[in-house]
Amino acid sequence: MDLRFLVVEGNTRESREAHRSAFGVTPSASYAAVLTALAPGAICDIVYPADAGAALPDGAGLASYDAVVLTGSALNLYDATPSVLHQIELMRAVYASGTPCFGSCWGIQIAAAAAGGTVARNPKGIEIGFARRLVATDAGRDHPMLAGRPPSYDAPAIHWDAVVTPPEDCTVLARNAMSAIQAAEIRHRGGVFWGVQYHPEFSLLELAIILERRLEVLVGEGFCDTLEDAAAFVADLVALHTEPERRDLAWRYGLDEEVLDPVRRTREIANFIESYVRPERSRRARA
Repeated sequence: MDLRFLVVEGNTRESREAHRSAFGVTPSASYAAVLTALAPGAICDIVYPADAGAALPDGAGLASYDAVVLTGSALNLYDATPSVLHQIELMRAVYASGTPCFGSCWGIQIAAAAAGGTVARNPKGIEIGFARRLVATDAGRDHPMLAGRPPSYDAPAIHWDAVVTPPEDCTVLARNAMSAIQAAEIRHRGGVFWGVQYHPEFSLLELAIILERRLEVLVGEGFCDTLEDAAAFVADLVALHTEPERRDLAWRYGLDEEVLDPVRRTREIANFIESYVRPERSRRARA
């Protein structure tokens, strides 16, 4: 029997439609495509809790899924708008349902806040393009979510905010110079969340499309000298997506197979499915 995923779109209608206009699909649809590539035949439903009046599953509805997956978002959790608060409440219901849950970027922030942690603007600034030199903690080296990752690795990333105070039952799995919590397992109300602050689901093409709308940020934050330099960086990412064997471009940006190879780049999501979702599904069936 095929796996059933509930993909929770973190963006408002305006933000996800802007992404669709630029990339062709919404962030949640793109994430669903990654899930079905990793688990062929999987069924993915999508919900939009940032929308006013959105129909959201209750506890029984959540428990009917094999896993819940949270996308990134352009929202800021500390704004505490209805679009944010609805997602925190949904995440609390996910915990209570006991359904395995994974999240990227905004996903780990929502999961932390729903369990009692805090999220704030990162005083070290924006992490954009790639999270560099991610290193597993002692707990992370033995955790199945990071199985197969080398001692240090990079990953696609873009975020201003970060989890600054972890919830009570949180195991930090990876960190880097920009953030003390780059990957974590959170346990709350009988539920378990695995997640990362970066974006293993992003292809280089999707990352490039996102950065193309943020050229001014790349220049303003000092990552590129001019808008032309920023545009050239984006063009190079598109070229690397098309031709990952381009060693000249990989060398120029210090990228290796952990980013260039889709199998390695999506390692955390694949590990979530194989090491947590499938065994938990079997356990539920036996129960």
